[in-house]
Amino acid sequence: MFFYFSSPAGGWETRYWLAMALKAYNARAIQTFQDRLMSISSEQGRQAAVERNTKETQIKVSVNLDGSGVLKCQTGLPFLDHMLDQIARHGLIDMDIVANGDLEIDAHHTVEDLGITLGMAFNKALDRKGIRRYGHAYVPLDEALSRVVIDFSGRPGLEFHVPFTRASVGGFDVDLFHEFFQGFVNHALVTLHVDNLRGHNTHHQIETVFKAFGRALRMAMEIDPRSANVVPSTKGCL
Repeated sequence: MFFYFSSPAGGWETRYWLAMALKAYNARAIQTFQDRLMSISSEQGRQAAVERNTKETQIKVSVNLDGSGVLKCQTGLPFLDHMLDQIARHGLIDMDIVANGDLEIDAHHTVEDLGITLGMAFNKALDRKGIRRYGHAYVPLDEALSRVVIDFSGRPGLEFHVPFTRASVGGFDVDLFHEFFQGFVNHALVTLHVDNLRGHNTHHQIETVFKAFGRALRMAMEIDPRSANVVPSTKGCL
């Protein structure tokens, strides 16, 4: 596009108005580009479904990374379902989860395998070109405060530092949350740092972790309008 201005006052005024016109045009172009990126994301649908069956568990997971935060979940573990709802709601991710496991033994296999299957679904749904890649969040809940930082690096790694003050909440063994996140990072191919910075109510500790995890996911998976179709790495791959 070309702009032409004539001004009896001299060249500096012409250059000034030209700069203002270009600035306005660029702002409109950037907004149009951002809208198109969101439209493309919506049209293509960053979605995936994964089914994983073993002798211990049978799990089906479907995800829509550009959803509205809706969770449909059947795991047989109500407290885990409550935490998964935090991921969906705060990450604006739609998730449909059905998990059948050997709960008559304990919840270990079900929780770990759910983390694995969810990680597989995220990895399948996400095209890492054009995303922000990194995400972080601090979330408080009364006396508790947690921080989660994530990198869709292609390299699985987990640093999990949550000093639980109790061994169980609602009949759920809280140690299993480490197994959930380990399974997720191994198969989503992400680096994840989880830190509970303070808190003495175990429910609050865990809930702040999952809310922060959802928020960090949302940030990291967001399309960056300044680097569309570009892998966010100097290596050129993730």
